[in-house]
Amino acid sequence: MRAFGQSPERRFLLGRTMECDAPAAYLGNASSNARVGMSREITVRLRISGRVQGVAYRVWAERQAALLFLSGWVRNRRDGSVEAVLSGPEEAVRDMIERCHRGPPLARVAAVSQQIEATAPDPGFRHLPTL
Repeated sequence: MRAFGQSPERRFLLGRTMECDAPAAYLGNASSNARVGMSREITVRLRISGRVQGVAYRVWAERQAALLFLSGWVRNRRDGSVEAVLSGPEEAVRDMIERCHRGPPLARVAAVSQQIEATAPDPGFRHLPTL
């Protein structure tokens, strides 16, 4: 059974058609998201550990964040973990956190720690250099 109990939606992004597990409420534009009651914005910092480098985790995270209309960033850390800041509607951020627990197909996520951030990042989602 697929996430959310429905077939995957198709979304055209970055010149490709992609399947995603986002419910239809996430797809469309920002004004349609406002109509479904996704108004409370939150920002969280995640630290993802396990086999998460060398498996396209950052590229996967950028695509997932774009599908959910989140702002923030993702980067590798020298200790082998991946760090991310996610900002957007609470429901979409919580959805992304759940996705980060699974990661892309080749990843083996051992743990995801999270903390609330006081300030939101600039709009858009980007990949930062390793820290």
